[in-house]
Order: sequence, then structure tokens, then C-alpha cells
Amino acid sequence: MAQGGRRHRAFIGSFTAAGGPGLVTAEVHPDTGALTLTGSLGTVPDPSYLALSPDGAMLYAVSETAEGAVAAFRVGGDKPEPAGPPVPVGAGGPTHLSVYAGHVLTANYGSGSVTAVPVRPDGTLGAPSGELRHTGSGPHDRRQRGPHAHQVQPDPSGRWAVSVDLGTDSVRVCTLDGGAVALHREIALRPGSGPRHLAFHPDGEHAYVLNELTPTVTVCRWDAAGGVLKPLSEVPVLPGAPAGDAYPSGVVVAPDGRFVWTATRGEDVVSVFAVRADGLRLIGTVPCGGHWPRALAEHAGFLYAANERSGDVTWFALDERTGLPRYDGSVRVTAASCVVFGRPAP
Repeated sequence: MAQGGRRHRAFIGSFTAAGGPGLVTAEVHPDTGALTLTGSLGTVPDPSYLALSPDGAMLYAVSETAEGAVAAFRVGGDKPEPAGPPVPVGAGGPTHLSVYAGHVLTANYGSGSVTAVPVRPDGTLGAPSGELRHTGSGPHDRRQRGPHAHQVQPDPSGRWAVSVDLGTDSVRVCTLDGGAVALHREIALRPGSGPRHLAFHPDGEHAYVLNELTPTVTVCRWDAAGGVLKPLSEVPVLPGAPAGDAYPSGVVVAPDGRFVWTATRGEDVVSVFAVRADGLRLIGTVPCGGHWPRALAEHAGFLYAANERSGDVTWFALDERTGLPRYDGSVRVTAASCVVFGRPAP
């Protein structure tokens, strides 16, 4: 599944509060998938999640602090350049962000909300234009006393923004009207499942919700015309019962739609699923190559895991027939939290 070509750039987030270097840059070898670190920038505290603009010229990062902020960087040159000071999002603990309809949306875990921050024509950020506060709770006494928005992203059609809330066991489908985030529909998942992240299938008609409080994936049908997510089935991410709390984290769908990969922090494994007409079939699990895989990413036929507690990013070649990852290497990034891939390096 590997593809040759020009060297692309990778951007790695990390937790500065745990000794991480902040925003890290790397080059990606086009044939081996290997990462070569090229620098770091520690101007923003805890840039735990990153997202690129549609044209790849800007990089946005949350600052996962109690105050909560989002920062913009220009990445067209040799190294990222801050594009203005971080913008407070008016909410605590943003864990995820995405670019949607001329705005950066942040999922604020601490406050249980989604904030919209307008993007100016030059890619810099304005003051927040709206916030949608989630409400509700779940049966887990410690983790679900209130809402905890964990992820927000546009759907494949671009009509909707979808936010995943661990605290309320639900997914919210939203619109952006005049800069204000408005709720279109809330979809309930199984009580106590603790949904964390969602990934869409390239067919635009299915989605997979990874649940943190129970180590499962909820397979859903997605209706972009009506903005409706319908849960169909729930599949374990592990072949047996975990020894303790499993803490699933990231979910990725193959570009050709044949496989789904998930990461589970408590077991330090990557799970591989085959996509079937009737749902998902667990093929197997492989070690993540480190400890506490917080996020996964696929790029050009390679899979990458950001291992937070072992402080490294590992990469794997992917078997074209089975989808099983084969460990190929790693680089040291203290408190690594995510990896995203940009345009080819100049």
C-alpha cells in the first residue's frame, strides 16, 4: 500500500506540560514512510491536536489548557511561523479541532461545548463567533457527570459539523449559521459507551464511532441529505476482555474503505477491522510499538501512532491484502499526541 513520490511534511502535536516540545515538524520519506524530525516550536502550551487548512498553507492547533485557545501557523515556508497570538475560545480543555465553512471549530472537553472561530482571508483567526454548549450526562459516575465534547469535524458532504460527546453518550449534528453553531439533531448511543472519536467511510454513507468507556466501535449509517446518524451495530475492538480499563483513543478508515484501524491505550495495541456489507469484522491486533497510543493517522499506505507515555511516534507498513500493520520504525517525541500530514516539502 506504500506509494512513492515527493517528500511530504508531517506535523506532530505534544503536551508541553508533560515535557513535550510543542509543535514538531518532520519530513516523510515517500518510499519507507519514515519520519525525520526537522524542528519544533514551543510557543503554544499543549498543542495536543492539529488541523490543516484546505489549501495546506495554514496549520491550526488547540491549546489544551484550562483557559483554552486555538493558534494559527503559516506552513508554506521551511518552518511554521506563528500567524498572530493564540485566540481564547472561551471554554476549557479543547481536545480537537477542524476547519469548516470558513471557521475553525474546537471541541472543548472541559466545558462540554463546541466553539466557532472565524478564519480571515489571510488564514489568521478572529474572535470566537459562537459556542454551542452541550447538556446531559451518562451513567458512568466519574467520567459522565456532565458533557465532554471530544471531537468535532465536518461530514464528507460539507453540509454538517458533527461533534462527539463522551459525557452524554451522544453525537450532535450541527450547522454554522452566521458564525453561530446551531444544533440540528442529537443522536443517542448506548448509555455508558463514552463515544470519543468518529471517522467517516469514504462512501459518505457510513461512520464508525470509537467508544472510550467500553472498548467498542459503533457502526452507523450516515444520511447526509437529512443530517441523520443511525447506529446499526457495536463491535468489540479487542479479541477478549481487557485486563483493566482499555481507553480506546483513535479511529482511522482506509482511503479505499476496506479497513478500519483503532488504537487502545490501556492495551497498547492497534486493532484491524475488515469492512463488510453487514458491518466490521475484527481481523486482529498488533502492538503499537510504544505506550499509550493517543492518536492514529494514515498517510500514503503507512499507519502512524502517536504514543503519549513512551514519547514516540511509530510507523507501520500496511499489508494490502489484510490491512495488518507491520512495525517499521519510530522517532522520539516526548508526550506525543497527534500527527497530521501536509503538502510536499519545498
